[in-house]
Amino acid sequence: MTGLNRGLPRRRVAGDGMTASAWRSLPTVLTGEELLDKAFNRAKKAAAAVEDPDRMYRTRKQMIRMVQSAGDTLSTALTEMVHRWPNLDRMTLFDQAMVEAAVGSDDYRHCLGACHWAGGKVQEIGLQNAKKLRRMVNIPPMHEARREAYGRISSVMHRVNKELEWLNDARDTLRALPSIVPHESCVVVAGSPNVGKSALITAISSGKPDIASYPFTTQQLHVGHFTHRRLRYQLVDTPGLLDRPMEKRNPIEMQAIAALEHTGDLCLFLMDITEAGGTSIEAQENLLKEVARLLPQTPLLVIDSKADLITEIPSDEWAAASEMENALRAAEEAGDADRDDLPIPEVRNPATGHLVVSGTEGVGIERLRLEIVEKISKEAPPNRLSLPENWHRERV
Repeated sequence: MTGLNRGLPRRRVAGDGMTASAWRSLPTVLTGEELLDKAFNRAKKAAAAVEDPDRMYRTRKQMIRMVQSAGDTLSTALTEMVHRWPNLDRMTLFDQAMVEAAVGSDDYRHCLGACHWAGGKVQEIGLQNAKKLRRMVNIPPMHEARREAYGRISSVMHRVNKELEWLNDARDTLRALPSIVPHESCVVVAGSPNVGKSALITAISSGKPDIASYPFTTQQLHVGHFTHRRLRYQLVDTPGLLDRPMEKRNPIEMQAIAALEHTGDLCLFLMDITEAGGTSIEAQENLLKEVARLLPQTPLLVIDSKADLITEIPSDEWAAASEMENALRAAEEAGDADRDDLPIPEVRNPATGHLVVSGTEGVGIERLRLEIVEKISKEAPPNRLSLPENWHRERV
């Protein structure tokens, strides 16, 4: 499963990315009965607006107006609803995996297809009966033709009522899904349980991380962001996907991992060498190898978390780093223009050589941000529109 879509360009595997606001913008899906009531009421008002002194002509115009209005109203409502729902084929691979896990892609396509069919069918019924009515000269058959059209239209709507109800339930489910914006750099945060992934995302994020339901596991997905030189970087915690053995993952989880292979620009792997989280070093190293195998096209950055518990780091070095980090945060909060001139502390574990961070104390965060930016910039494909170095520029 991890080879799914391998060979495709990274972060170019699909056109449109979904955001949570896109799902939340979908209106409530009305039931078949509610749509029929709306259409028939509008048809009744349309008939009441017809004026003609001749009773036969007036009745015929009214019946034509009613069947056409009912068909057009329902057709427009169904067609617009279908068009407002995102196209699965234009979603990112990760979003497709989320929809598959949450509501099922086949049901998603079937229900939207059924509503699209119903929209065309009710309009066809309205046009057919309007054509029939234009040839009538007796009033009783006109009413009979209108009732026949209403009956056929109602039958079509009753056939798709289950699909409409499914879409309304699916809308409520999809509104709670997390989202990854495909046009922004994405950092996949991995590591064993309780190594401090969520705490790190909270500490490194510019604002409060988004927490959304995650259909692959019973846990929740944390998505944080930080900005560097006006560019946004996303950090995604993936509980249950990249923190447990292969045999415990189901096919949908493997599909999501395959999608992450093309979504993530960088995999940030947290090691807890203190084993305070309950996972041995050996087990964490095995998981690191498995993550590297699962995401072969994604650059890997390994850091040591819970640095405040690592005894190999000299206390004076840790205190100095903590003081500099606090000065950086104070300058940022004060809007100090000289903030960029302040030194950024870098603390590494002498035993592993890894950069160390502490999400609880907020130490190592600024250096980690720079490491992420530099790593992603280094791995990014060259800009084909950029000019070669030392290219002559003529002053105008």
